Amino acid sequence: MVKERVPSRSQDASERIGNFGEVALGYDEAEAASEASRCLLCKKKPCVAGCPVGVDIPGFVAEVAGGEALKGAAVIKETNLLPGICGRVCPQETQCEVLCTLAKKGDPLAIGRLERFVADREAAAGAAGSLVRAEPTGMRAAIVGSGPAGLTAAAELARMGHEVVILEALHAPGGVLTYGIPEFRLPQAVVEREVHGLGALGVRLVLDFVVGRTATLGELAEEYGSVFIATGAGLPMFMDIPGENLNGVYSANEFLTRSNLMHARDFPQYDTPVKHARHAVVVGGGNVAMDSARTALRLGAERVSIVYRRSRVEMPAREEEIEHGEEEGIIFYMLTNPVEVLAVQGRCGAVRCQRMELGEPDDSGRRRPVPIEGDYFILETDLLVMAIGTRANPLLASGTPGLELDRRGYIKVGEDLSTSLPGVYAGGDIVTGSATVIEAMGAGKLAAGSMDSYMKAGATG
Repeated sequence: MVKERVPSRSQDASERIGNFGEVALGYDEAEAASEASRCLLCKKKPCVAGCPVGVDIPGFVAEVAGGEALKGAAVIKETNLLPGICGRVCPQETQCEVLCTLAKKGDPLAIGRLERFVADREAAAGAAGSLVRAEPTGMRAAIVGSGPAGLTAAAELARMGHEVVILEALHAPGGVLTYGIPEFRLPQAVVEREVHGLGALGVRLVLDFVVGRTATLGELAEEYGSVFIATGAGLPMFMDIPGENLNGVYSANEFLTRSNLMHARDFPQYDTPVKHARHAVVVGGGNVAMDSARTALRLGAERVSIVYRRSRVEMPAREEEIEHGEEEGIIFYMLTNPVEVLAVQGRCGAVRCQRMELGEPDDSGRRRPVPIEGDYFILETDLLVMAIGTRANPLLASGTPGLELDRRGYIKVGEDLSTSLPGVYAGGDIVTGSATVIEAMGAGKLAAGSMDSYMKAGATG
């Protein structure tokens, strides 16, 4: 008989809506050992095939089952230097866990929770782990952006012996990990400690460096042996509906960046105001929408609603995040689409919504939402957050002649992530559009291998 999955403890919903503390509390030693003992240690390791960076999952889990959390962390760090981050925000349920053999007869192994456990135990023990670096090659690489793709590429290149610098446009590293994910899902202390760990590999971080303004991509390509573009897709999207320019309407990018990176949640200790709403409405159904809604709730909103044009089944957000939102009292208006923002005293005061029904599947494989003619209703709100996706920021590309883009403005790359410019590679959301943290990390790992080959070929050629 297959043992049941060990549940994870979390903050009570009635308490957590009043703070930004982490919701999921993680396993203790006994819980982790019990959950790890469920692993069947399959010879073919199907779970590993679902991991974009190829973590030896059975290997690290076996160490946890034997009470060796630090050894488990060392196994993970052979392929992934950001386990504390991945253990918290990666969608394991649709990647490694979905392929777990245990899932055939019950719940899959809680791989993400175990990854978080070993990362946190390593940090608590003050152990940095053994980061083996090859002999210096004398070659230099530049990474543009310090999000998950950039951090991973930097770590891999540094381990290969290259001198690496990360150029970050903002005043803090981490990219979307820092500005886009709230503390209650990913504490900044975790991001900081794992970014800091790159220092042991000799990676240099330069902040407030805007490629396209501080220096051009062409100038970087001349100075370094190879360049990796990992700027993400940070240009917000709007619906282009009447009233969308009213005060009180935010993109999710601005709303979350103000709250997370610029500490608007701690106003007036930090002088970064953000609208504290009475009635907040968030448009969208992904993780960013859930993060925005739950942030608005913690900022004091009396009522927070999600407006999503498809049904709950089609929501792209992680099931855990949806469930946490439901527990916290978020209201869900499914099969609903905003068509107009209405002004009250010159500010956002309500949103006019149209009810939808599902038609045939679209290019995403989900059933297409179709408006129900004449079926409208008004939803009062003094804060409207648009969380409907992002696009590629054109700043870098606009100042880089010869950099080939696709029709959506994302950078075109080959199978090895090479761009149209010699020695310049790109990966993550700036190539694929919005994706997961671990997928971006997989791109960073692939790019590092390609850059290593390119630089070595140039040195010997």
